[in-house]
Amino acid sequence: MNVIETREITYQYPDGTLALKNVNFRASKGMMVALLGPNGAGKSTLFLHFNGILRPTSGEVRVEDRPLGYKKEDLMKVRQKVGIVFQNPDDQLFAPTVMEDVAFGPLNMGLDLEEVEKRVKDALGKVGMAGYEKKPPHHLSGGQKKRVAIAGILAMQPEIMVLDEPTSGLDPKGASQILRILYQLNQEGMSIVISTHDVDLVPLYASQVYIINEGSIIKEGTPHEVFSDVKTIRSANLRLPRIAHLMEILEKEDSLPFDKPYPLTIGEARRKILESFKD
Repeated sequence: MNVIETREITYQYPDGTLALKNVNFRASKGMMVALLGPNGAGKSTLFLHFNGILRPTSGEVRVEDRPLGYKKEDLMKVRQKVGIVFQNPDDQLFAPTVMEDVAFGPLNMGLDLEEVEKRVKDALGKVGMAGYEKKPPHHLSGGQKKRVAIAGILAMQPEIMVLDEPTSGLDPKGASQILRILYQLNQEGMSIVISTHDVDLVPLYASQVYIINEGSIIKEGTPHEVFSDVKTIRSANLRLPRIAHLMEILEKEDSLPFDKPYPLTIGEARRKILESFKD
């Protein structure tokens, strides 16, 4: 089942900018899907359609195989199913303390205080932020703010989590921590969609990849299928993962026998190199 699907959606901003052009996108239940693209490609605009923040100029958005409705009660229901974490956590964190911030969503759902407290505790525990309940969010590091923003969505217990550039602005360690949290949530059954241009992390976590450029989807498939299309990757101002790029250089410049698909992770590269020595 597709938990999120767009069918030929187009979106034009009020100033006339055509941000999305006939976009078809699908995220299957229980999968982690990555949307890759350069800045200004339309990633954030597409994500804002997934829970009705934006309404397409034409085309259709479907959540769990049902057309998305735009009446107030329909939007309230879909926003409990589809939680969006924005690129800049400061756009999402506004309460005086971490606890109040994470509790905001569940309180607005009309839950009793005992259930809200349980959800806040569970959500902060999952993202490694237990013990920070009384901290002001603006005193936290960038990575900590991201984790609190994720906890705020987790506390609403959505079925689908959508994250716009979750590793943006983080150092490598912070980025890896965020992706490990998302990987664990995905292993527990949550459907996850992320946008990013961190091509090195995508093969480690995503099972399906879309490339968007200038408002159009130009490639989709598994990580190996997508990154095997080197021409399309580079036409979108992206690059191959470092490991794949190294293998490309070794094949072309040193005539080593690394045929496509190039390995995308260190583990894959190690196996391929050991196999070449055996041959």
